Amino acid sequence: MVRTRKERKADNTIKLQQPDKSGPTGATLLELAQERKLFEEADRKQGTRRPKEDDDDEDAAIPPTVDRVMDAILWTTSLAMLHFTFDLLVQRQYAMEISWSQIATRTVQAFAVFFLLFYVLHPHSSSPVLLPGLPVRYQNHLRQAIFFATSICTGCYLIYITNEFGYMAILKRSPPLGCLWIWSVFELNLPLAVLSLACAVGFLIRGGYTIG
Repeated sequence: MVRTRKERKADNTIKLQQPDKSGPTGATLLELAQERKLFEEADRKQGTRRPKEDDDDEDAAIPPTVDRVMDAILWTTSLAMLHFTFDLLVQRQYAMEISWSQIATRTVQAFAVFFLLFYVLHPHSSSPVLLPGLPVRYQNHLRQAIFFATSICTGCYLIYITNEFGYMAILKRSPPLGCLWIWSVFELNLPLAVLSLACAVGFLIRGGYTIG
């Protein structure tokens, strides 16, 4: 059966209406949450959770003594590797036959000595007191005085033995002296470090020595 054009037009006709602009008739999600005090309960749970998380962070923190030991190991490893390099260079300079076992043994011995010195003398938050009985405000001055004296003595003595002593003395003494000199200068503040280097240069010039 063939439908007429009027019938098809009547079927396709849709009545247009304006959208409903009135507000919601029921309670919104926000209002429901406020009625049930969900936000207050969430804040209360968050407040009880934060102290627990802070306690966990404090428990997971590294103890000061362990941090001090790790710091000493890190620095001492660097100094031991520097000692290894100096030892090898000095033996190369005098065309000595390289004994890797002896170099390794001396490096381990230097590591042990440097670790003890660094652990005692290097300033750390867990050990601000170097000399018991001395006020805390003078502890850093004492450390600086020790490192200043060490830098001058090791620097001048290293210059002296390289110019006055034989190669055997240089082979044995120059690697540890060089490491102590460098470490002492690093521990000093900038004015004292410059002054200690100036003292070494003055000793070099005054004595008529050369480097190398």
